[in-house]
Amino acid sequence: MIYAMSDIHGCYGQYMKMLDKINFTDKDTLYVLGDVLDWGPQPIEVLKDMSVRHNVVPIIGNHEYAAHEILKQFQLVDITRAGIKKKTGSDINIETFTFEVQTWLNIGGGPTKQGFMRLPEDERDYMLEYLEEFSLYEMIEVNGNKFILTHIGLPKDADQNNLDSFDAYDFIADPDTYTDYNRKYFDDIFLVTGHCSTFGLGEEYRGRIYCKHNHIAIDTGAVFKDESGGVMGCICLDTLEEYYV
Repeated sequence: MIYAMSDIHGCYGQYMKMLDKINFTDKDTLYVLGDVLDWGPQPIEVLKDMSVRHNVVPIIGNHEYAAHEILKQFQLVDITRAGIKKKTGSDINIETFTFEVQTWLNIGGGPTKQGFMRLPEDERDYMLEYLEEFSLYEMIEVNGNKFILTHIGLPKDADQNNLDSFDAYDFIADPDTYTDYNRKYFDDIFLVTGHCSTFGLGEEYRGRIYCKHNHIAIDTGAVFKDESGGVMGCICLDTLEEYYV
């Protein structure tokens, strides 16, 4: 079976329960549509589990996009009680680095930073290499249905034939990249996205997957317990059956 989920945001316990609920095996494939990191308590644990599963396909979200750039720089400094110092041979600007770290912490980066810094240095390098493997999108066909899977949505002027002409900025950081939930992007393709928690799309979608206009939105707000009840969603693309933890 082929599954998709998104915006795990460090909710490792729910993530593992979901794998149990769908009876995820080596014969299945799981697409994770970004925002594995930040906010929740165990983002590095989720990342480590995904990295050792050959049948988990990671797609980059805006939180991975931001975190990867910061975490690379942590490898260039030594942090002591006396402060932050450059490692020998590093040309990093400490003032700029400090500002960027604080900006990242303000958008939920704390648990990711803490988990990453607890890792031995070789495991940090491995996690950084794994983050570089995240794709911008995936286009697949399941039981005759076509799907485009991406974190936020489609870059401006994108269609199913030119997606490879866009880069990470276009998919993740460009302010023109957004999803219009009232628009039908394709007649014969399902667009599957995360990023926007479905409780913002109407009370009937609180903690539930949105499926309308050939658009499937699967971020059910697992980490936002006050707004969504902390529900994690997953969808089977073979059957369009929905699962919740």
